[in-house]
Amino acid sequence: MADLVQACRKRLESLKADRQPHESVWRDCADYTFPALAHGLQTTVIDATDAQRRQVQIYDPTAGDSVNTGAASIMGAMVPSNAQWYDYDVGSETEDERRWLDGAARFGWENIHSANFDAEAMDCVVSALVQGWFVLYCDEHQDEGGLYFEAWPVGECWVAASRAGGRIDTVYRERDLTVGQVVAEYGLDSVSEGVRRKHEDGKLDEKVRTVHVIEPRAIHAVGASMARNLPWASVHYESATNTLLRESGYHEFPCMAPRWRRLPGSTYATGPVADALPTVKALNEAMRLTLLGAETAICPPLKVVDDGVINARNMRVGPRKILTCASVDSIEPLMTGAKVEIGFATLEQLQGQVKKILLADQLPPADGPVKTAYEWSVRVDQMRKILGPLFARFQAEFLQGLVERVFGLTWRANERSGFQLLGRPPQSLAGRNFSVRYLSPLARAQRLEDVAAMDRFEQTLAAEAAVDSSVLDVYDFEEAARQRHRLLGVPQKTLRDQKAIDARRKAQAQAQAQAQQQAVASQGQMDMQSAMAQRLAQG
Repeated sequence: MADLVQACRKRLESLKADRQPHESVWRDCADYTFPALAHGLQTTVIDATDAQRRQVQIYDPTAGDSVNTGAASIMGAMVPSNAQWYDYDVGSETEDERRWLDGAARFGWENIHSANFDAEAMDCVVSALVQGWFVLYCDEHQDEGGLYFEAWPVGECWVAASRAGGRIDTVYRERDLTVGQVVAEYGLDSVSEGVRRKHEDGKLDEKVRTVHVIEPRAIHAVGASMARNLPWASVHYESATNTLLRESGYHEFPCMAPRWRRLPGSTYATGPVADALPTVKALNEAMRLTLLGAETAICPPLKVVDDGVINARNMRVGPRKILTCASVDSIEPLMTGAKVEIGFATLEQLQGQVKKILLADQLPPADGPVKTAYEWSVRVDQMRKILGPLFARFQAEFLQGLVERVFGLTWRANERSGFQLLGRPPQSLAGRNFSVRYLSPLARAQRLEDVAAMDRFEQTLAAEAAVDSSVLDVYDFEEAARQRHRLLGVPQKTLRDQKAIDARRKAQAQAQAQAQQQAVASQGQMDMQSAMAQRLAQG
């Protein structure tokens, strides 16, 4: 066990050296937006007082407000809480398979948003905009059941990837817990002797530094039931004493750690605030100078004649103040010539630049009011262009891992419940791999180009069919309807299965044949009546 802890300590020292060159940039980005996010960077410990002191040094809140607006737009475009944003797909499936997959996806989505995902994920997206990356932990709630999410502060996490250019799959988290928290989490028998004595002496609020290690196991058992044989290792230890607190594991990587813009040659990343940082600093200084100029214009300095009466040291100028002077001409305001309106014009220009870089004025709200179809098309196109590249990375590094983790947790809970949560899946799904189909507004926006292409082709085909109807034979309208249904993200249950389609067509064919028979019979009867009438007329 001591060797395991020593190996983890050595790895952590190496990870700290890798992260250290980037911390100053992340700290600067946090200082001008959300100072509390700088906690843990460059060994800085930020409490509420320190955060407030740093906050009052921000003269213009445009950057912070833009980050909040951009984060809300991204959340609404990628993981909306009011609409199911993903589904499972195994290719061609039967009606029973589709029903079970839809139910499983619906159950997972409902449990994600009934937990604390929305609040924690919002903090994570804010961190991505400010510092370029985040760590979101997902596990089963030990006491209440269901899912549990926790946003880990960037300053407490050191990450790595097993493959060059691959997803982050290693997280080391170093944090301070109280003696009471450590004992409650790991048990009195697992902690070090020093922590045990503090607990016995009632020093429950003293801090203990702990480290949580999550990394892939080089050797693991497939389908293992014991935690130490699972694919992902989990190690907890006390940093000061090297005491192993707990060793366990995970079936799936429990952390999602996407990156905004990955730094060359590094596992880490930067966010759009880093791009906007020079402008943000200029804006903050411009606001400071403008406020100073406005104060000078409102309360200008005074020029005073040194007449031996006025004492500048005890002179107080303000409302309801009485000032004694030798003459009325002894004191005059000093006109500095400051033009505050120039400062406000500069502020407006800089604020616009910051909002543009931070996506505050470019992303339309996903659920905002739309008056016309043209407005909707413009909104969708704008969203696709701006967030398309980001969505590709977030889909691979965030959403994919999230859905896999949630499915694994819900599947094992379903097995423990005797298949009462999701039901027993069809036997035909055994051993088949499933893929995730995203149904979010942004995902649908990216697929709308294919829908538009189909629409344009069908319009061209209709024009050609007016000349030669045989061209319609080259196009499968039924398959086109199914593809359009999938691309638009319409619920699967709205489509009839093949059996229902065949039965419907058979009934229509029978009704048509019956109608034709009745028409023939009716026509024959009318012909007979006409013949009889002619004979009677001749007779």
